[in-house]
Amino acid sequence: MLPWWQAGLQTHGPIFQGRQIAPRSRREQGLPRAGLPLTGFGRQWVGAGCGHGAGWPAKLPPPLAKAAVAGELEDEAVHLVAVVPLSPWRHPKQREPSMMQLFLLLLLFLLPGMEESSRQEEDFRFCGERNQTENSSVIYEHSPADISIENTAQALIIKGPFLPNQRNSYYKYSLPLTLGRYRFCVYWFKPNRTLKLAYGKQNFLLGKDLSDNIIWGKENQKTEKNSSFIFSASYIFKGQKNTSLDSASHYFFPVPPENMPVWEQDVEKELTDLDSLMGQPPVAAAGVPAHRTLRNKLQEFEKKLAKVEFEGQNRTFGQAAMHATVLKIELGRAPQDVAFASRREEGREVHGFAVDLPRSLFMKVKGREEMVEHRVLLLDINSQTMFQDENSSRVLGDKVVGISLVNTVVANLSDPVVLTFFHNQLPRNVTPLCVFWQEDTTTYFGNWNSYGCTTVKRDNQTDCRCNHLTYFAVLMVSSPEIAYIHRDYLSIITYIGCLISALASVCTIFFLYFRSKQRDQITSMHIHMNLLGAIFLLDINFLISEHLASSSSEATCRAGGLFLHFSLLSCLTWMGIEGYNLYRLVIEVFNAYHNHFLLKLCLVGWGLPFFCVTLIFFANWTNYGPFSIPVYESIGGKSTNATICWITSPLIHNIVNLGFFSLVFLFNSVMLGAMVREILRQNKKGHKLKHVLALFGLCVLLGIPWALVFFSFTSGVFRLVSLYIFTIINSLQGFLIFLWYWTMVLQAKKSPDSQNSSDSMKLQPNSSQTHPD
Repeated sequence: MLPWWQAGLQTHGPIFQGRQIAPRSRREQGLPRAGLPLTGFGRQWVGAGCGHGAGWPAKLPPPLAKAAVAGELEDEAVHLVAVVPLSPWRHPKQREPSMMQLFLLLLLFLLPGMEESSRQEEDFRFCGERNQTENSSVIYEHSPADISIENTAQALIIKGPFLPNQRNSYYKYSLPLTLGRYRFCVYWFKPNRTLKLAYGKQNFLLGKDLSDNIIWGKENQKTEKNSSFIFSASYIFKGQKNTSLDSASHYFFPVPPENMPVWEQDVEKELTDLDSLMGQPPVAAAGVPAHRTLRNKLQEFEKKLAKVEFEGQNRTFGQAAMHATVLKIELGRAPQDVAFASRREEGREVHGFAVDLPRSLFMKVKGREEMVEHRVLLLDINSQTMFQDENSSRVLGDKVVGISLVNTVVANLSDPVVLTFFHNQLPRNVTPLCVFWQEDTTTYFGNWNSYGCTTVKRDNQTDCRCNHLTYFAVLMVSSPEIAYIHRDYLSIITYIGCLISALASVCTIFFLYFRSKQRDQITSMHIHMNLLGAIFLLDINFLISEHLASSSSEATCRAGGLFLHFSLLSCLTWMGIEGYNLYRLVIEVFNAYHNHFLLKLCLVGWGLPFFCVTLIFFANWTNYGPFSIPVYESIGGKSTNATICWITSPLIHNIVNLGFFSLVFLFNSVMLGAMVREILRQNKKGHKLKHVLALFGLCVLLGIPWALVFFSFTSGVFRLVSLYIFTIINSLQGFLIFLWYWTMVLQAKKSPDSQNSSDSMKLQPNSSQTHPD
């Protein structure tokens, strides 16, 4: 490493020649001096104990000689004497250098480079020489947009766009009392927002409240300005070349826009814009989903938040759906645990949260000389709009909490970060799972993952213990008491049952169509055919629903959800019509004539569902679309969702589907009770099997097994058993009607007498009297 004065030193002639070279000295780096003493003989100085011993004289310029006598000459001169052969003259008693001396000389070359590489690189550096002719000081002030260095006889004035800890103030530091020429350098470290001054042997962290500085109000600042030149000036920005400057008393250096500090009002404005975007309907831009665009804006906001300048140890921004808090953690010899609690939010599902940061978190970057503080960013987001995965997973209270340490990647902590969510009592069939957001660089979606996090569930709070920092939330996992193996079994049963049911429904429809030529059974036959047609549509739409949900077209998925809902309502409506037909056969003594009776039944059976789904769609077309059922997979600790095209609003599902089915179920239960009473009245010996088969068929026709859906709100083994029964019976509904019908037909053909045959046919809901269309 070349010393800071001219590398081409000669035994005669001026020493300052050519372009200035300004690498840093050992003293500027805060390192110990090399320890090579200088011995003076008049105006010649010899490096004793270095290189060829004390036999290399060299002339030093008067300023350097004076500085050496004053004790302010730094060790670069020693380097120079050791490196450059100044004269072929040699002392008569000079011995040849030994191997040890050569080794020490080589080590002397390597040390400066090693020291330079171990030092953190600055983002800006200005160096120069100042001739101190009287007692003076360093004054540090705030400047709006540039870095400036001004020299006067009374003070070295440094200004930068880095706000001091106290607004409307400046810092004043005392300089050494010894007069003479001093080498100084100003360093700026962008990640730590630190401005450092190295002046001779002293170092100052500008803008910090040290014991030897004095802070004055700007109105009291009265510094006489007798301008004085700065010599041998040079500057360099990170990634650029070192540039020499002519001597002057004042220098200005514009700060690039990306390096400008951020003020509180900038953060408030950015937060307000994000808040309004989260409250608007999601709109995709240039093919990029709205949630991905919002996450990109959130990342830009984090960069600004990391640089915001404010007074005090912490500051919270925002008022509505998003809050941001910055914590300043001063570096100390013994790092401490840090705790933070958010404000209580009444009326929300999640009342608030608390964060406990372990001391080991702040020891990961310990040892950086220029690091004067840590910054912890806490983002409290009350909207899940930015964090949508492919499964549309739902998190507790739409609360997402982001925790990060500025300019530090935190992972695999020995002591976990504890994040506590305070919330209302959770439903029995829901279990909280602590997850973090994992960005997917290959798609526009990310995903929720629980790796590295442990969940501790309590009555009204959930503790998340994680070994890293990122965005956290509590995922609402339904049916955790059912193992994933049972969910696989239920899915297989559903798909196979629906496929068999659809095929059996088609076969039964064709058979009933040809049987309906018999005029004595035409009305009941057509009712059965319409019910089987609705079951066929329900099975087919359900089988393709999941595939439609995996497609990229939202319009296709909405259409699939609408048709699936129409099929379900049609199926329920025709079940109710079957109950009404049973009422006519059993309760009415005389069957009255109805003009266009079958046409009216079809208008109700298909028209009512069509009217309902049309009304729901035009009320809000987003009521239909991808609907996800959160499922927790114990393998890998990940949460996955089963997504189908369905109703996206739980309120509509509860009111329309469950409400309508409840009415149909109550009506058909009454009709089934009347049928049981009729069977008991006609009970004769030898007819019990026929009666049992008739009741079973009626239960399937009337949709009585669908009532098992109400048991899905329970928990434990009973819930598991009810789900299996519900899945088996209802997925095979079309097939069971097929078996029941053929069994009753065969029983009727084998009847030994006409009386038994007439009794058997009367119990069948398809044996009604003629009602002309």
